[in-house]
Amino acid sequence: MARSWTPRELQEAVRASGLIGGDDLPTPPVVAMVSGGRDSVCLLDVAVAVRGAGDVPALHVNYGLRGEASDADERLCAELCAQLGVELRIVRVDARERAGGGERGSNLQAWARDLRYGVAGRLADELAGGVDTGTGTDTGTGTGGDTGGGGGVDTGGDTGGDTGAPVIATGHTASDQLETILYRLAASPGRRALLGMAPREGRIVRPLLGVTREQATAYCRERGLRWRDDESNEDERFARARVRHVLVPALAQVHPAARENVLGTARLLREETELLEGLVDAELAAGRGDSIAVARLAELHPALARLVVVRLAEDAAAGEYVPQAGGRVGEILALAARGAAELHVGGNVSATIEGGVLKMVKLPQR
Repeated sequence: MARSWTPRELQEAVRASGLIGGDDLPTPPVVAMVSGGRDSVCLLDVAVAVRGAGDVPALHVNYGLRGEASDADERLCAELCAQLGVELRIVRVDARERAGGGERGSNLQAWARDLRYGVAGRLADELAGGVDTGTGTDTGTGTGGDTGGGGGVDTGGDTGGDTGAPVIATGHTASDQLETILYRLAASPGRRALLGMAPREGRIVRPLLGVTREQATAYCRERGLRWRDDESNEDERFARARVRHVLVPALAQVHPAARENVLGTARLLREETELLEGLVDAELAAGRGDSIAVARLAELHPALARLVVVRLAEDAAAGEYVPQAGGRVGEILALAARGAAELHVGGNVSATIEGGVLKMVKLPQR
């Protein structure tokens, strides 16, 4: 079981991570994404403690999916931001039309996720351009970016080295990390499923990944902060709820350190992935990063060949998760022996072979 932290200890842990700046660190603005749940309430309060209210504009997206409950979430966020002295941008959309049009479950959730990250990206762009965003409410349908990593986001490019660029902070916790890894492991093949969410992904930062849901709850109680629970998180018709309420407790019964062991393994794999990605970069350098000679692909160790093919496919898909592409290496090589060829490798991506060179192209949405 994770140890208990005082609010000051939790704040100092986030400050020490450097993800949202702090003492003696560059201090770009931090767009805090606030839903009204305990994790995002904790995030906003910690960010204000680390950076000050003036550097932490907040964003709340009201999808209207839960009727009065959605409006109550919005009101709580507005009250919290007023209490903390934080500017709040509210965006309202009518997601019920989307649901009524046939999108359900994961498709609707993916659309909502892309929408809020797209809006957050535009708010960060405004801050980067020195535009006064003010406090206000937007309405409309909006669009997000492409999804990435089978549940990732359009992060707006790699700004990891641009310490002056605004960052977008989410309230994902260690508990969310565990659930994400277990869900992806069950739903998707490939090593990437085990990596979980990175603390920094482009301009997205996750300062609470080292904090459990229980610790975030204790923080809010100690600080006298109110939050709202989304009842859909308890609805086991959704796969994520089944992971949270059935699979995670079952793992704890298998071994009391199951959570820590899974998260520790993910951290090690992310470190090792940096080495593996460097090997892939070296192989693709000769093809300007978007192609590889089929003859060279055939010479590679099977594991490296899979990684190269997956990288090409996911780059073509603008970061979408296409792990199944790695299982098509043998078919790609067999087709190449026949001359020019094309092969669907998963997702909306097709492999094309011409002149002995393999490239990937994104197919139009059906």
